[in-house]
Amino acid sequence: MTSTLTQLPFEYYSLPLCPPANGTIHYKPKNLGEILRGDRIVNTPYEVQMATPTNCRLLCNKPDTPVTWDGEQSGIVSERIQHSYYIHLLVDNLPCAMRYEMLDTGKPQYEHGYRLGFVEDDNVYINNHLRLILKYHTEDGVHFRVVGFEVETKSVSLSDLQFDGQTCKFPEKHKKQEVNSQGATHLQFTYEVDWEESKVRWASRWDTYLAMSDVQIHWFSIINSVIVVFFLSGILTMIIVRTLRRDIARYNKDDDLEEALEETGWKLVHGDVFRPPQYSKLFAAVIGTGIQIFCMSLITIFFAMLGMLSPASRGALMTAAIFLYVFSGLIAGYLSARLYRTLRGVQWKKAAFSTATLYPAVVFGSCFFLNFFIWEIGRASCRERV
Repeated sequence: MTSTLTQLPFEYYSLPLCPPANGTIHYKPKNLGEILRGDRIVNTPYEVQMATPTNCRLLCNKPDTPVTWDGEQSGIVSERIQHSYYIHLLVDNLPCAMRYEMLDTGKPQYEHGYRLGFVEDDNVYINNHLRLILKYHTEDGVHFRVVGFEVETKSVSLSDLQFDGQTCKFPEKHKKQEVNSQGATHLQFTYEVDWEESKVRWASRWDTYLAMSDVQIHWFSIINSVIVVFFLSGILTMIIVRTLRRDIARYNKDDDLEEALEETGWKLVHGDVFRPPQYSKLFAAVIGTGIQIFCMSLITIFFAMLGMLSPASRGALMTAAIFLYVFSGLIAGYLSARLYRTLRGVQWKKAAFSTATLYPAVVFGSCFFLNFFIWEIGRASCRERV
């Protein structure tokens, strides 16, 4: 469960949603990349059979026993909806997506997951009915492969739901299921499954996901960072230009030849070019860390371009990056020690050790410090990364 407005994910059952039929929750074993990303794949009560459509049916509880949330639970759900959280379902390791059409071009577009709910006129509504659209491909009519997974959501009020055993129906013009953040909320969760034959082959089923634009890019943070960088660069450029103009104007004066021959202002910089910095060990460690990150990024991008890091292997990209960062430490340690010796340093072993521990210490310390602020909230990312 992720949001476009915050960096903090939640696990699926952090909300009072329908549990599996047997009440047993199983978490899929995770690799290193999934642990660092905070991904937690868990089973759900949805029942899907290959190429077998399912009409509207109840997800959990009984028709005469709706799901009841107290005021605290309703408040949590309402908060998640207001923060635009998306739920990500998986079928045959294929993530779900919501389809919509662009208003200007009419071309279909997809976004990852489906919305937990929406807000209209300051009222919070939850999407409690899902239409699972599964696309399959077959060559002989006997063997089927899932090649697409779309979700359509609806918010259906409990008063408009009509049940016949475990099956259900509701009118096309129905009321929406509101979440009462100040009190108890009564609702039912329903779903239906539709199958559609597709010409997309198994090897190409990820093309749609790779081509879709990521709606979870935090454009505000990116634009804000770019503006700050340009603003600071402009201030620094103005200061340097004013200083150079003042020094050049002083050098152009011919009033005092002896004073003009003296080295002042920015001309004194040439005497510091070959002078070792005061903290040469830290300087060598920073340079080595940059080389290590550069080598890791370059090799990771190269393998990704070759198609060796498939999106079907969840966490593979992060796992590969971590291992490549570790192996790149050999190059970084050698180059930082050599640079330190060039700067007339004698403790080159300590310089190599500082290179190996500087960046991991900063990252671990920052993440560990940030986790103190979200520990009590029970975020998925907090528990995983600690």
